[in-house]
Amino acid sequence: MAVPSLLSGLLVAASVPPWGQWWAAFLGLGLLAWLLPRLRARGRLLAGLLFGIGLFGPTLEWVTSFNAAGYGALVLVESGFYVLAFGLVPRDRGREPQGGRRVPRWGWAPAFPAVVTLAQEARSVWPFGGFPMGGIALGQAGGPLLAAARVGGPLLVTGLAAMGGVGLAELGRAGEAWWRARQGAPGSGRGAAGGGRRRGMGAGHLLSAGLAAAIVAGAVAGGTVAPDGGPPVGRLRVGLVQGGGPRGLRAIDVNPAIIYHAQLAATHRLHPPLGLVLWPEDVISLPGPILGSPTARQVGDLARSLHATLVAGVTELVGATRFTNKAVAWNPRGRIIGWYEKVHRVPFGEYVPFRSVLKHIVNLSDVPRDAIPGHGPGLLRTPAGPLGVMISYEVFFASRARAAVLAGGQLLVVPTNTSSYASDLVPKEEVAADKLRAVEEGRELVQASPVGYSTVVTRHGAVVRRSRLGPRQVIEAEVTRRRGLTLYARGGDLPELALAGALLIVGWVLGGRRERAPG
Repeated sequence: MAVPSLLSGLLVAASVPPWGQWWAAFLGLGLLAWLLPRLRARGRLLAGLLFGIGLFGPTLEWVTSFNAAGYGALVLVESGFYVLAFGLVPRDRGREPQGGRRVPRWGWAPAFPAVVTLAQEARSVWPFGGFPMGGIALGQAGGPLLAAARVGGPLLVTGLAAMGGVGLAELGRAGEAWWRARQGAPGSGRGAAGGGRRRGMGAGHLLSAGLAAAIVAGAVAGGTVAPDGGPPVGRLRVGLVQGGGPRGLRAIDVNPAIIYHAQLAATHRLHPPLGLVLWPEDVISLPGPILGSPTARQVGDLARSLHATLVAGVTELVGATRFTNKAVAWNPRGRIIGWYEKVHRVPFGEYVPFRSVLKHIVNLSDVPRDAIPGHGPGLLRTPAGPLGVMISYEVFFASRARAAVLAGGQLLVVPTNTSSYASDLVPKEEVAADKLRAVEEGRELVQASPVGYSTVVTRHGAVVRRSRLGPRQVIEAEVTRRRGLTLYARGGDLPELALAGALLIVGWVLGGRRERAPG
């Protein structure tokens, strides 16, 4: 039990970027779905823990560069969601009624995708506002399930991956039934009658596998033809500015002036006319407000010379212990016309929960100040059009993109900063999140990072432009603005949560019903 549980988690991890083998998630979830119904309650709980360690051990490995103990704690916390979830899966207590035929209980089949979906939802909201990085949906951003995100967002994508696992598990059970019938295994009923019963069971498993496959295929086909943001309402030429520089450095180890001047230098590589210029997150760092500062005037002069709206990431110190993280917009006349303050802060990166307690236990010098959380949807109304803004970490939260689009955003804009990460794990996960958000909302998406990846993503999830990690670069591209709403933008996660709850109840009912022996 221990080895298959751990292996299933490792297979799902292989689907998540930077590895990106989307098909491996089906194998991992199929192995898990084959194993879980055979286990007693304690075994299912242990399977959840080992699956979580196999999944999050590799996908959250980047945390070790910040705090090794925190990495271990985070892996265990995230694995705990699957411990609780798999404890809810009914056991297959099928028995041998008269005639020697084993009657399976099918309750686990609807319950398995339900609990996997609910575990993902729980991860996305708790603790500290949720931590969806390393999740199953990210591993499907490069596969066929991506189209279903337009209908049901990351929860539907996650549930469909688990449903695919159910189908593979049922194929495995059909093979087992066939093999036992062929071998005349004890309890299968030797001879033609016993073999016929086993083959009948195999047919039932094949039917279940076919039903799971039909559900997955139907959802993907539905996503392909579902509303995808509607016709264009405008076209826009954008310039993404990547100042370049070393990677794997913490913010306190970098001179803000160097980052700012790198952005200025890179911006001079752009070729007007441009409608929108996007700078990354926190490339402007100030000891006080941006309004009225010399930096505001300098960036305003740059926007005026380019005849473009310019959006840049700005951090402002507020006293000795706090700061704000904003996306600030300048119009083509060089004036600041609005800003959006980041709502979803990075726990232990942009703020420290329970700082007053933890400061007596661990060294918090790497995070000396706490970000002040913003409020409301990420919408900037600019001459380039209404922009739906997610700042960095927020792109992992489907709710932030949805809020921005419902507020009127016609293009998704992501100023980000991945310079703290030495490997490509987080940057590639972020690109996968870009693809999911673009498809979910039916919007094109542009992202700028000081060291990469800077990207242009279509509303169908195709990455049409992507920078290299590290060097100074600019990307220029033409994008479209749209104002139509996808099914997911209209309904959000509630339909998927209701469906998962209903499937779980059905699973409990089927898993608990009594089987009657024939005759």
